[in-house]
Amino acid sequence: MPQPSDRNRRYVLAERPVGEPTDQTLRLEVTEIPRPGPGQMLLRNEYLSLDPYMRGRMSDAPSYAPPVGIGEVMVGGTVSQVVESNLDGFAPGDWVVAFGGWQDYALSDGRGVVNLGRSPKNPSWYLGVLGMPGLTAWAGLTQIGQPRAGETLVVAAASGPVGATVGQIGKILGLRVVGIAGGPEKCAHVVDTLGFDACIDHRAPDLAEALKRAVPDGIDIYFENVGGRVFDAVLPLLNTRARVPVCGLIAQYNATGLPEGPDRLPLLMGHILRKRMTFRGFIVFDDFGHLYPEFARQMTEWVEQGRIRYREEVIEGLEQAPRAFIGLLRGESFGKRVVRLTA
Repeated sequence: MPQPSDRNRRYVLAERPVGEPTDQTLRLEVTEIPRPGPGQMLLRNEYLSLDPYMRGRMSDAPSYAPPVGIGEVMVGGTVSQVVESNLDGFAPGDWVVAFGGWQDYALSDGRGVVNLGRSPKNPSWYLGVLGMPGLTAWAGLTQIGQPRAGETLVVAAASGPVGATVGQIGKILGLRVVGIAGGPEKCAHVVDTLGFDACIDHRAPDLAEALKRAVPDGIDIYFENVGGRVFDAVLPLLNTRARVPVCGLIAQYNATGLPEGPDRLPLLMGHILRKRMTFRGFIVFDDFGHLYPEFARQMTEWVEQGRIRYREEVIEGLEQAPRAFIGLLRGESFGKRVVRLTA
């Protein structure tokens, strides 16, 4: 359905899902387009980012950010155009990176909004390699991973927007890079297109043994995006003083309880103690947002030089967003998944 010019479609949270979100989790509403007041601007959202963190915002469990309220618009990063503005520094026609949510139109007071000017090249990329996922990859690896040339880096979810970028940065910095991804097609992309040294299919029954063969010198940096059995395979291979940036745990986001089996916390703590390893979780804009200008300069240069390659999945139409998000959590996406609202 084409984006309307006379009304605002929006998805609001209808229920807190137990396990995987369903078709009833989000409800489509149609309202009037809001009008900007003093100190506000009206944005028309062009692209909506779909990201795993959104599953956590559907829950009311304690977290780093408040949950979306029942009946509130689902949160999400957007690339938008300014329609009307009562703010200095923003004019109609400007493209911006904002947090407009799952809707056609949004009001903004300008806080946290980045002005991209009148004609940015590949504007949707500012939701991916040039935006939050790219910053997450760059900051997590360089600031927490502290890479040194010759070390071994293992990247979970290696074909996704964060993992793919982490691995390519690792190669630029002189690391041996091994990816973990879901299926032969994604693994082939990780090696043949992205330039990783090897890739292991996490669906393979011999995951642990295959990973061990791929890292004969052990693992110095593990970029964690997944958790679950992938982390179980990684843990015994971590070297003394290994660094583990903990970015996400997508294998557990739909879990309704603790995993079955024995308590493995003593095993984990024992490894951390004996090997003097560093595990650090991070929320990218809270912890490293001040580094965005440095990141933007460096990543733009790498992209323009062809040293960082980027794969994007564009879903056409806001009405496709809920199913596309569920598919993202199931591992069905291949690259950065965005929704084009102007389809």
